[in-house]
Parts: sequence; structure tokens; C-alpha cells
Amino acid sequence: MATPSFIIVAIDGGAASGKSSSSKILAERFNLLHVDTGSFYRHITYELLRRGVAHTDLPSLLQALAELKFTTRLNGRSAQMLISGQPAASDIRGHNVNDHVSHYAAIPEVRHTLLSYQRGQMAVAQQHGFRGLVMEGRDIGSVIFPQADFRFFMNADPAERAKRRAKEGQQDSIAERDRLDSSRKASPLTSPAGAIEIDSTHLTLGQVVEKMAASIAPKFAGS
Repeated sequence: MATPSFIIVAIDGGAASGKSSSSKILAERFNLLHVDTGSFYRHITYELLRRGVAHTDLPSLLQALAELKFTTRLNGRSAQMLISGQPAASDIRGHNVNDHVSHYAAIPEVRHTLLSYQRGQMAVAQQHGFRGLVMEGRDIGSVIFPQADFRFFMNADPAERAKRRAKEGQQDSIAERDRLDSSRKASPLTSPAGAIEIDSTHLTLGQVVEKMAASIAPKFAGS
């Protein structure tokens, strides 16, 4: 029987909407490479802050971006970005990065720098024998892979998302990050036309995953 085509699943949405948890489970269920693009932007933000490059200093930022070399290594089923051979620091989800990541992510040159690298994760997945990739972020279905086989947009009530972050032991300015990400000129956070929208406010993680899996599973039926 013929092997099903390589698939791409795009999952977009705001912070704590359930993207990461859902995409990891889908990766396990369907043998997909999991790609968290938010961690890429956090890693870059951490590195630029470490170098003392302010998001308002475009000449210094462009010079720093030109020096960064991106490669990928696998961490289980997840793609891990290395910058100049180094993995992300453990505190890329700390307060300092949280407070700055949306500012750096709004800069067109930063997004352009990451564009080809993100699209290149498709080749990484194919080289390692995955049946596809599931990529989560804020512009996956609209910019990175607008022709993805499956595109989902996740949302949840801001109060519920803040509660989820608190349970994780994190403090995140969710409303402010959403405002910055949605209003930026370069690749704003938006629900792509034709994407399946899922409000996870009153759904369990299992229910969210099953909604997505119901769309994906027929692609692999009989394989």
C-alpha cells in the first residue's frame, strides 16, 4: 500500500491557548516532527539581550543577526534550534525574555532572518523519517506554511490563559503580548482564512487534541 504524503500541520494562536501541549501530543500520535517557533524567537531574544543589543538599535541588531548561525538538533520528536552551536538557555521563558520577545519579534528583519530556517524544518523532518511536521506559532498558517495540509487557530479567554500560566509557575503579560503580536506590521498574529478555529477556554486538552486529530487521521487511514 502506498505511503501517505508528507503532511504539514500549522497551529497558530496566542500565549497559553494550548498550542504547545496539543502539538506535542499530535506529534507523538502521528509521528510528526514538533516545531515550536516561539522558542526560536525566545532564543534569539535571549541572545540579543545577552549581547546588549536593544530592539530600538537597528544597525547593531542587523550586525548581530548577520553573525548568528542557526542549526537544528532533535530532542525526542521536537526540533531544537542551536545558535552558533549552542542550545537555548533554560531561562528563555523567564521574565526578562517574556518582557522583550514581542518587541524583537515585531522587527521585520528578525522575522526575515528566521523565515527560511523555519521552512527548512520540513527538510529536517523528512531527513529523519517523520511522516510530517506540526509547527506552532503565530504566523505559521498565514506566512510560513500558508499551504499547510491542516491549519488550526487556537484561542481562549485571556483570564483562562493567565490562569494556565500561573499554574505553570510563570507570569506572562498575555494581553499585552497579544496586543503587540496582533498589531505589528510584519506577520501579525491572526487567524488565517480557512483555518479551523478552536476556542479551548472550556475544553480539556484531550478534547482539543481529538478535534484536531479527527481532521488529520483520515490522511493516514489504511497506511
